[in-house]
Amino acid sequence: MDLSHRTVLIVGGTSGIGRELARRFAAAGSTVAVGGRNPQALAELAQEGFGTISIDVTDSACVEAARDTVLARYPELDTVVTMPGLMLLEDLRDPAHYEAAATMVDTNLLGTIRVIDAFTPHLLHRGAGTFITVTSGIAFLPFPPMPTYAASKAAVHAYSEALRAQLDGTGVAVVELVPPAVATAGQEKVNPHALPLDDFATEAMDLLSQTPTPREILVKGVLMHRWAERDGTYDALVAQRSQALTMLPGRS
Repeated sequence: MDLSHRTVLIVGGTSGIGRELARRFAAAGSTVAVGGRNPQALAELAQEGFGTISIDVTDSACVEAARDTVLARYPELDTVVTMPGLMLLEDLRDPAHYEAAATMVDTNLLGTIRVIDAFTPHLLHRGAGTFITVTSGIAFLPFPPMPTYAASKAAVHAYSEALRAQLDGTGVAVVELVPPAVATAGQEKVNPHALPLDDFATEAMDLLSQTPTPREILVKGVLMHRWAERDGTYDALVAQRSQALTMLPGRS
């Protein structure tokens, strides 16, 4: 992927990984717009020179309106990064967790689908472009305190695979970015081994710029997650990660 002279929309990019990717694409020479729900974060991004779009991925009408706004401002849009990633703890012994589960599925999975559906006709009409979906190492190696987050990201992985197959031959590529734990949004407090954001972004952008672009962007820090089943380490790693269940209230 040529990272220069692209027109990129990053949905869910107001903080953390998304915000850093916006800066990296811009530094490479691309035009970048960022969509999200946080007005303060959008205002800060606008001050940095980014285009900003208010969008709530759980609201189909809002997504469609945002799409129309984006395409009016950026008719040459060729890259859509969709990365809603609500991450909540759940105690599956308590049925009250269902509300959190439903919210995560609506945001992480259905939000991704809504964004892709909104922009697919435009990219197909162009005959060229790229969707970048964002999953997680947790999609491949569950983190037991966050079961629905893991399930939603595993679903986005499967959806990305199917989308790539269905768009084959159209000129529209599908690339899946698979982050490990990255030191942002408090991850460094939960996981002292979280990858520094700058290191992650540098490695991810290097992989994106390869020719051909890999179907999955796998930084070194996520390889143990992605290939745990293949490498025969899955059961041991899940057992190790299950120790984190002490994060849940009433667990020890």
